[in-house]
Amino acid sequence: MNAQDYCVVIGGVNVDIGGKAVAPLIPKDSNPGKINVSFGGVARNVAHNMRLLGLNVKLITALGEDDYAAKVKKDCERLKIDIEGYLSCPNESTSSYMFMTDKSGDMVMAISDMDIYRNITPQYLETRMDEINKAKVVVVDTNIPTESIAYLAKRCKVPIFADPVSSTKAARLIPALSDIYGVTPNSLETRILTGVKVYNEESLEEASKKFFDTGVKYVLISLGAEGVYVSNKKESVYLKTIPGKVVNTTGAGDAMMAGFIYGFLNDRPLKEMGLIGLATATFACETTNTINEEITIEKVLDRVGLL
Repeated sequence: MNAQDYCVVIGGVNVDIGGKAVAPLIPKDSNPGKINVSFGGVARNVAHNMRLLGLNVKLITALGEDDYAAKVKKDCERLKIDIEGYLSCPNESTSSYMFMTDKSGDMVMAISDMDIYRNITPQYLETRMDEINKAKVVVVDTNIPTESIAYLAKRCKVPIFADPVSSTKAARLIPALSDIYGVTPNSLETRILTGVKVYNEESLEEASKKFFDTGVKYVLISLGAEGVYVSNKKESVYLKTIPGKVVNTTGAGDAMMAGFIYGFLNDRPLKEMGLIGLATATFACETTNTINEEITIEKVLDRVGLL
């Protein structure tokens, strides 16, 4: 990419309130642990990781007119994420996300308050399409409405990659799949989007074919601790998880998307795209925060022997 080139990321920005248990969790009881407040949201996290990898990013989102919004904007300025032109929503709260992990760092449950994103309408996106279509690539998450995702995918003239976010929101992609360039679902989201239950390599191949039949060009299916399955119409590869100390898995998927996009933009072969995504996710898991600020593209490439 040239110095003036940029990517656009569209979707959620949250204030993340995370709790990690220090002992086995006891349901319906108060559990001892550590609580941390940070900035998150799938789109913001992807944008943050992309910046750490050296990519220029414009972030399109909605914010309330509150203290959290001011802090989000200040943090984006620190990261050199371009958030100018965000949709300001008076009398609404900037979205927040509360999650809990067990003592090993695996998320147990979460609650999100993200109603503000209903304001990211096709009409609003229309005002940003010229800017969007000058990007090298677009990433969208499913925190915005179904009709907005479909509008964006239909009008987008550059490759658009989609993060399904969760099993609850993944179905928002279905009307847009024919216009989506790449998707990065986990196994549960894959079943929702394709109807295929993923449990072995044959089912992974079947699910990928379902995606390709709709028009998708690139598929990365995250299998958690088992690794990833990446494919396009020409080839596919299963990649095992890269060894690392798992502290918190919450931001792994967002980091993986950022790494995958980096590989795509730099014309890396499919396997290397997957490896860069995996390595970025591994780094993300090695910190208590959702984002590992120590990530650099040099460290990522070195982790998988691509430097």
